[in-house]
Parts: sequence; structure tokens; C-alpha cells
Amino acid sequence: MPVEPSPEMRPVFASTVVKTHPDDYVVVSIDRAEEESAREAFMGLQPWSSVTYDHEEVSVVLRESEWERLGDGFRSHRVEGPYTLITFDIVLDLSLVGFLSVVSSVLADEGVSIYALSTYLRDHILVKKVDAGRAVAALDRLIERCRLY
Repeated sequence: MPVEPSPEMRPVFASTVVKTHPDDYVVVSIDRAEEESAREAFMGLQPWSSVTYDHEEVSVVLRESEWERLGDGFRSHRVEGPYTLITFDIVLDLSLVGFLSVVSSVLADEGVSIYALSTYLRDHILVKKVDAGRAVAALDRLIERCRLY
């Protein structure tokens, strides 16, 4: 049984718009030894993309078409995809507790795994492209339940 939003959280979900990005996305792990090449190659990425420099890897989320254009420049990398990017189009306060917990619980109940990313204003998830329809339907049901309260 998925976690239900708290009474304080229901208005947040009721106001949320789920946006599905049309492009296919991939998640890429590049060896940290290629950090300089990554900084140069990914400098011009267009929204929506994410580059994270970890102590062991450079982790990148980008359009599959951009990776196809840039990926040959890297010797050591792993790629997963295709994914669908879903954005929760509501500005979330950084002190908000439990938003992604509810989302992940609802989608776990549907058997959908997520790759979560947050920016200062919004949360985003990647779901396997094959699971995108089920994910959006489950999220739409959650939002509708919250609107009925």
C-alpha cells in the first residue's frame, strides 16, 4: 500500500502539474579521470540536463540525441536508457518534507523504479520509457485524489 500524502501535503499535490518531456533521456556514468573532457563536452548542454561531479564519477542526465553526438569522445562510460523525464511543475519550498517519498511509494506500488533529481525549485524523476504511461497514470490518480479532499 503506497504512502498517502499528509493533510498538509494534499494541497501541494492538488496543485501539481505532471509534465512529461517528449525526448528520450539517458543516464551516463563517466570515469572521473575524464572529468576535464566532460566539463568541456557538456558545457553547452541545453535544458533539461544534469551534470554531477562525484568523487568517483561524472554522472550525466541528458537527451539521448545529445549523448549520441557527444558520447564517442569518452573512453570509459556506462549508459542506461531510454528514460522519460517527468517534471513536477510546481515550485516546492525546500523545507517541504515527504514529496518524493509519496511519489516513490505510489510508483513503487505500480512496480515503477525512479531516478530522482531535484533542482532548487522543482523535483524531477526519470522512469524507464516502457513504464512512462503507467507512471503518469498513477501520478494523475494521486493528484486527483488530493483534489477531491
